[in-house]
Formats: sequence, C-alpha cells, structure tokens
Amino acid sequence: MNIRNLFSTIIWGLLLLVIQIFFLKNLALFGVALCFIYLLLILHLPINISTISLLVISFLVGLTVDMFYDTGGIHAVGTTFIGFFRPIWLRIISPTGGYDEGTSPTLQEMGTGWYLTYIVPMTFLFSLLFFTVDQWGTMGVFNILNKSFFSSILTVLLAILVQALFYKRRRSIL
Repeated sequence: MNIRNLFSTIIWGLLLLVIQIFFLKNLALFGVALCFIYLLLILHLPINISTISLLVISFLVGLTVDMFYDTGGIHAVGTTFIGFFRPIWLRIISPTGGYDEGTSPTLQEMGTGWYLTYIVPMTFLFSLLFFTVDQWGTMGVFNILNKSFFSSILTVLLAILVQALFYKRRRSIL
C-alpha cells in the first residue's frame, strides 16, 4: 500500500467513523435494525494486509465506537472477531485464479455476486455476536436472530449505496 492509498484509507475510515458516531448512533429502524456502516472500514481493507495489522485495526475501530456509544467493549469484540474471521472467509470464497496483489474487496473491484457472498455473512456474524453479547439473558434467541438479520440487511444495503455513490467505477456494478 503506497502512501496515497494509506492516506485515503485513513480519511475514508475517519469519515465512516464520524458518520457512524454522529449520524447513525440513534438510527434504529422499527426498533430492530441498527446500521453498522463503520464495518466497511475493516471489510474494505486490502486483501493482503497482515493478520496482526488487521486485528489491531479492527480492535481500535471497535474500541473507538465503544467509547462514543458507551457500550463497554461490545463493538470491539465484534470487530475483532470479524477481523479474525475475514482472512479465513476470503480464502474460502477465493476466485479460481486467486486475488490480485493489493486488491480491496469492494463491489467495484470484485463484482456484485462475489461482494454479496463476502459482505452478507461477515455483517451477519458481527451482528449476531453483537446482539448476543448485548442481549445475553434478556432476550430470546428469536429476537437476537431477528435483530441480527435486519441489521445485516440494513448495513449491506447502505454499504452498496455508499459504494455506488462514492467509489470510482472499475467494473459494472450490477
């Protein structure tokens, strides 16, 4: 990653965190679906990033959100988990020829089918872990699954919308 890409990634990450903290903090559609748009910061890091760097970045991003949400580490747990699981999932869904050096797993780089195969399970795993830890003992399994499902859908839809509006087009999106 060159210095220009590093700088743009840092700016993009700060922008996502500001949007999450100041605009999406109190957004809960029908009291069920929360939006975790800041996950794009972790999910769109280059594929060849080292695992330790990915885990540290994931933890720090989650901890930053926790500080503003006053959630006691729940976001840090979820983001660290997806930071741990991300390389495993990328190996599982690897295309036949493998990944190009320096590729970021975005909608424009990889195409719609692959991107949905990548982001939907990752956001669902984050949401499932987040709501399980958050609602432990106070909600039934159905409510946890319900919130996880609808929060994942909302996050994925906003992720696609953000990419359609702000990312450079390299491939046909749809």
